[in-house]
Amino acid sequence: MPHWIRKVMNHRTTDLVRPLDHVNMDAAEISGGRSGRFPWRSFVRLDYPAFDICSDAGRDESYDYLAMEQVLEHVQYPYRAVRNIHRMLRPGGYFLVTVPFLVKLHTHPIDCSRWTPTGLGYFLEECGFSRDTMIIESWGNRACIIANFESWVPYDRAIHNLENEPNFPAMVWALAQKTPAISTSPLGDMDIAPRKPNVAPAKRNRRPSPDV
Repeated sequence: MPHWIRKVMNHRTTDLVRPLDHVNMDAAEISGGRSGRFPWRSFVRLDYPAFDICSDAGRDESYDYLAMEQVLEHVQYPYRAVRNIHRMLRPGGYFLVTVPFLVKLHTHPIDCSRWTPTGLGYFLEECGFSRDTMIIESWGNRACIIANFESWVPYDRAIHNLENEPNFPAMVWALAQKTPAISTSPLGDMDIAPRKPNVAPAKRNRRPSPDV
């Protein structure tokens, strides 16, 4: 059963990744495996401490899709980590990142950073991604934030409200794309990126459907 605080985030990130051309893409997830439910051509988990995204990336690894869900807040050097993510992606590749905002500290083993939706966009841009192709969303409400002060509350459809209060984001997420490669052939410029998801940029903080 998903936690209340992650219910909308899990639903929306699934919607964002579902249109990708999975069977023609190599994918990896940093210290997690939720993205492994999609039918990728190949999928690997890169788990800490055997793999340290702050220092072990950007050499031989190459992927069309990378995910980092509820991990970036624990990383000592987030800029270094996401720059490595950018290097590990092939041209046109996608990066899914989810982070908390208005939640308690969870030191597993440490808790270092928080991002608003606006701040996450600028941070990803600084790491090399184009803001023009980012989809950034968030969700949260005061009741959920208060309920999770002490422990992570499982979602109960009968009693838990999924209404979004934009000024109280509990969770923030983004799907960013690395700039596609451009052909230098005599035929002119040609986009050779993997197929872009057939998803219109969502309005930030839109209200989810009650049956999410």
